[in-house]
Amino acid sequence: MIRNTLLPLALLLAAAPAMAAPLDAETINRIADQSFSHSQVMQTAAYLTDRIGGRLTNSPAMRQAERWTQERFREFGLSNVHPEGFDFGRGWWIERASVRMTGPRPLALRSIPIAWTPATNGPLTAEIVVAPMRKERDFAEWRGKLKGKIVLVSFPAPAADDSKEAPFKRFTGDEIAKMDQVQQPTYDPEIDRPRYERVNFPKQLDVFLKAEGAAAWVSMSARDNGLVHGVGYLYRVGETPALPAVELAAEDYRRLARLAKTGPVTLEIDSKVHFDDSDRNAYNVIADLPGSDPKAGFVMAGAHLDSWVAADGATDNAAGSAVVMEAARILKAIGAKPKRTIRFALWSAEEQGVHGSDAYVRQHLATRPRNPDPVRAAIAPAFNSRMFPVTPLPAYREFAAYFNIDNGSGKLRGVHAEGNFAAVPMLKEWLSPFSGLGATAVVSSPTAGTDHVYMQSVGLPAFQFIQDPLDYNSRTHHTDIDTYDHLRAEDLRQAAVVLASVLLSAANSDKPIPAAPLPTEPADNDPFRYRDPARD
Repeated sequence: MIRNTLLPLALLLAAAPAMAAPLDAETINRIADQSFSHSQVMQTAAYLTDRIGGRLTNSPAMRQAERWTQERFREFGLSNVHPEGFDFGRGWWIERASVRMTGPRPLALRSIPIAWTPATNGPLTAEIVVAPMRKERDFAEWRGKLKGKIVLVSFPAPAADDSKEAPFKRFTGDEIAKMDQVQQPTYDPEIDRPRYERVNFPKQLDVFLKAEGAAAWVSMSARDNGLVHGVGYLYRVGETPALPAVELAAEDYRRLARLAKTGPVTLEIDSKVHFDDSDRNAYNVIADLPGSDPKAGFVMAGAHLDSWVAADGATDNAAGSAVVMEAARILKAIGAKPKRTIRFALWSAEEQGVHGSDAYVRQHLATRPRNPDPVRAAIAPAFNSRMFPVTPLPAYREFAAYFNIDNGSGKLRGVHAEGNFAAVPMLKEWLSPFSGLGATAVVSSPTAGTDHVYMQSVGLPAFQFIQDPLDYNSRTHHTDIDTYDHLRAEDLRQAAVVLASVLLSAANSDKPIPAAPLPTEPADNDPFRYRDPARD
């Protein structure tokens, strides 16, 4: 199989015009040989998942991952390997947890503690009350009715019909072509208001339930088929919840809600979780393959190392982290001597709001004012990303490009140009050798919610790869089945070839990828809008 893969690649390079190949044929084939014949990507992924497990920011497992990845970068022979800290909050981890219905009959339920909620200090048994609450205005209906109860706070929505979507899929050429549509940016000066209300509601809910004397609360999984997530965001020192809380599988939650319509239902929650306040800083892991020209600047590749802890964080995002580390290993193993430094980054706290890469931007690339509302400013970088002016730091001029991997373990199909029209010809050139590997698309559509966004927000060329979705969106994303078994070795080896080649092409290019203009405050592009209070 390896020979069959390498031969078409060599023939393609030999037949391609000289201008089409970003690297010489020998270099690309040596990269391919390292990935296909000598790969360590699955060993890396297995250590991060099976051995270390879920890597919640600032948890003991994440600290282990930070140390181990630095050790591996040093073993590969990289330089300047170090952690970079930034203020985050409390660590937290699960020792064990269980939930069972004790009446009207005994039944074990599928569950997970909500991140950063406290332990129950032994089994906690109480009657449930189904009290759906989505906004602060919903509290009035339940005031005086919750004392001593385990409160089910989600609306027990009926099961969705998911028969129209395949649970496992790869992109067709037509589906990728549809991504190549320009999306003009929008700007709404008040966009933060409804977002802030959504983000702030869990804190309001915990305060209300504590004041009402509730014993604990339960939410319903957003997915069916027994999946649970345990996602929670109240991690800052002094802001973690007062009440224990768990998420139940949707099917179990609905059963409880139905039973509560006909008589009393009691639950037992036993959540043995721990806070870790030994170090409130989170840490990005940085490593360099030094460039030959110290004036040429640097290119970057990155993925987030942290994960949620319902499972082992395999597709989100041990997969991306392992590919970034494998690209570093490959380039060092073939003796690559890039003109620009190639910097590898494993980010922390992406899952809580893309904190790690934002911290890197603020520490090294550009600063911007904080949101004038200190509460919003402290919640997440998103509430500061529309503040102006943007002030470049010295490394801003040295930054040539950034490439991010964070959409599961599917093979790379190309790159989102993210609205950077001037970058399209160069990206297509660098991907041109990989049509046989299915990775040549450059599409206009942007992506969001991961570690390239705050580099983009200050005008720097930063990109996310297109990846086959597999079962990432349907089953594994943030869930209790995000384990090694859902990784695809052939896809990750392919991704390492593409990433290593693109990085070396970018590092050796005579010209860096064109950057966008330094962002300035945009105008409201719909000055005549009215807001619908019901939607806010």
